[in-house]
Formats: sequence, C-alpha cells, structure tokens
Amino acid sequence: MIYLDHQASTPTDSRVVQAMLPFFTEHCGNPASRHHSPGSFASEAVETARRQVANLIGARSPREILFTSGATEAINLALKGIAKANASGGRHLITSMIEHKATLDACARLEAQGFEVTRLPVDCLGRVSPQDVESAIRPDTLLVSLLHGHNEVGTLQPVGEIGAICRGRGVLFHVDAAQTAGKVPLDVEAAKIDLCSISAHKFHGPKGVGALYVRLRPRIAIEPLLDGGGQERGLRSGTLNVPGIVGLGVACELALHDMDQEGERLTLLRNRLFERLSEAVAGLTLSGHPSERLPGNLNVSFPIEDSYDLMMRLPDLAVSAGSACSSGSMEPSHSFRAMGIPDSIARSAIRFGLGRFTTPDDIERAADMVIRAVLRLPVSGSIG
Repeated sequence: MIYLDHQASTPTDSRVVQAMLPFFTEHCGNPASRHHSPGSFASEAVETARRQVANLIGARSPREILFTSGATEAINLALKGIAKANASGGRHLITSMIEHKATLDACARLEAQGFEVTRLPVDCLGRVSPQDVESAIRPDTLLVSLLHGHNEVGTLQPVGEIGAICRGRGVLFHVDAAQTAGKVPLDVEAAKIDLCSISAHKFHGPKGVGALYVRLRPRIAIEPLLDGGGQERGLRSGTLNVPGIVGLGVACELALHDMDQEGERLTLLRNRLFERLSEAVAGLTLSGHPSERLPGNLNVSFPIEDSYDLMMRLPDLAVSAGSACSSGSMEPSHSFRAMGIPDSIARSAIRFGLGRFTTPDDIERAADMVIRAVLRLPVSGSIG
C-alpha cells in the first residue's frame, strides 16, 4: 500500500510515539496534581509541549497556547467563544465560502443565535481577495476567520496581508492552520493573527489533540465552551491529554527543524507526480493555485466520469476523491462549486497528499498505477 492521503491524516512519526509511550504507563500523573512528583512531572511535560507549539507558530508566549482535542474544537472555541464574549460590541463575522465544515457549521450555529455572517467569494484558484475582506468589514464586525491552506486543493491564502487589514481596522483575525502548521512557515506575530487553530495528526502527530493560539496582549475576551475544572486558563476545562500533548509538542519540534528542507522535497515529488500524469493522460486538469499551495498537495481531475471508479481500481494506493471534503459525500464539495469548477471536473478529481515518509519510488509506482487504471476507464466527453 502506498499512502498518499496526508491531507486527511498522517502516520505518527516513530519519534513522536516514543516520546508519548512513558506517559501511558510510568508517568501517569495528572498535571493538575502538582503537589506530588508524578503530577509535577506531567505538568512540566505539558509546559514543554506548550513551548514547542509556541515556537512552531511564532507565538510570543507559551501561555498563548491552549490545548484542545483537535482543530475542530479549537475552531469552535475561537468562533463561538469570541462571539459570545463580545456580542455587546458587535454581532458580525466574516469568513469565506470554502472553509472547512468546522468553521462553516460553527458560523451557521451562530447565525441561528442572531449573529450575522458574511461569506466571501473566492477566485477560480481558491483565493480570497484581501480587498474583499476589507470591504466586508463593518463597525460591528467582531472577527474574520479564514483557513490558511485549503484541505482539498491546497491553495494558500495571503494571511499576512489580510492580518494587516484586520489589525488596522481593529477586527480580530482567526486562522485555521490545520493543514499548514508544521508544513509551511507560519508566524502569528508577523502575520498579525489573533487566534490560530492547529491539529497534531495533520503533521505526523497523534490524533485527538490540537491547540488554539489566543493572543494575550492586548487580552482577548473569549468565553469557554466547557464548564468544569478550569484548566487551560479557564478556557478549556477537562483533564489534559498528557500523552497526546507531549506528542503534539514533539511533532512541532520535528516539523520546525525540517520544514524548509521537507517543503522543498515534497514540492519536487509533487511536481514529478504531476509531470508523469500530465505526460500520459491528455485532458488532465489541475485545481488550486499552481504555486501558492501546500507542498505535498496535488489535486487533479482526469478525463473520466467519476473519481470513485478510478479509486476502486487502485486497491494498493490510498488517495481521496479530490472534491469530497465531507465524510461519505458523493457530491462535489462546496469549495469546488464556490471556485466555479464544473461538476463534471469536480466529480473526476483525485487528491494526492504527500508526506514525510513518501519516497521517490512511491511517486513512480503511484503514477504507474494511476496511469494504467485511467487508460482502462471510459473517457468522459465533458473533459479534455
């Protein structure tokens, strides 16, 4: 099996696993129990991970990092927490039409509670215009929330430019960095980002753990989603997942150390895969920005009727239908439609996601498999 579905999830790095293992057994303390040595040891491990996460994203202080169960919880805490804590100062939020469902559904829930949401359009490459962001800001706008790297087509948003606009207008800026943290440089201070969500399992950490960056100076008013023991500065109650948090921290450290070299390597492998497929398959269509995209993302549509037919002919290759971002969905995603991509192209899209353990041999073998399978399928009359 060749695994090329790293936008969905990544294999946990063995170095991350080794760091986590002792915290399942001999280091079993609750970090809230700092009055004895096992609890103190766990607390110190959590704080080490907090520093590692802060270092990865350029946070000014480790205290700005709150641990969550993943990016979905972090996004919900950011959007709902900001909205509920600041409702008296405004009830308007801005996002885009191609966000992850965690953002879109959180916005829909807030709309049902009386908030207003502006969903900005994108161009055919999946990019939000900074000028559209600025035009959409109103006196009652609380928050702009945009993803950094798109989970389907890999397009990167100009978060630095948008962050400067938001800061200049006095509006909070939340970035969904689930797909970019650990893969491309991200500096929350330089980009003037106020809140940022990440997920460990997207960059070779464990599933079930993530983090929300919340800028401390000036302090941001945010209301917790959970009531309980008051962990994480009272913003995320519940006993901390120490093994997962340790794993997230190590994943951040490894990613920060290797990011530039790994990004170049994955870009070369991705371009090689596209070259092989383009040479062999007439009518291949690339979705997303040709250069401003995740290093390991390739989303292409083939001149066939349906990507699922193709995937069924690839039992030894793990890839995703390139336009189905919701679990079990057979219809083209909201993102493809927002980009103006015809349904015929969307339905024949495959997303290839490369990662740390992808080799040049994997790429050559995967290309061979896909080319053989495509050439055996009926050609669609709507593409090419």
